[in-house]
Amino acid sequence: MPFRITGLSAQPFAHLFGLSDAELAAHGALRYRGEGLPDRVELRDTTPDESVLLINHEHQPADTPYRSRHAIFVREQASQAFDAVDTVPGALRRRLLSLRAFDAAGLMVDADIIDGQAIEGLIERLLAQPEVAYIHAHFARRGCYAALIRRA
Repeated sequence: MPFRITGLSAQPFAHLFGLSDAELAAHGALRYRGEGLPDRVELRDTTPDESVLLINHEHQPADTPYRSRHAIFVREQASQAFDAVDTVPGALRRRLLSLRAFDAAGLMVDADIIDGQAIEGLIERLLAQPEVAYIHAHFARRGCYAALIRRA
């Protein structure tokens, strides 16, 4: 079954790009620099010379018990959100993932953990359930939201 993976839009975070550390702190954000930090916009890992902002983001706004927000990394100056059909970005492929399937009302109907190398099989199993409207991928070890997965 074809699937589409998308990263977050950079627009809601752009006002934070380039702020001083003190200004970021006023927004509850922190700046980190380092290799291998997973950006949630472009869904790629950072290089050593790039910086990311650690921010709190509401990734599940549904008015249900599953409403959720958590820390995420957004690469400073990230611009184009990852959006591809039947393509798994490296930031997901290289990590242990938790996939959480939700219905149209925002209620979780299924979930499982998978090594990113084998993600396609779990995506197919979850999307084969007619009540599943979308899947949230999370990095399993820290629980951070990673990406949105839908039927293509």
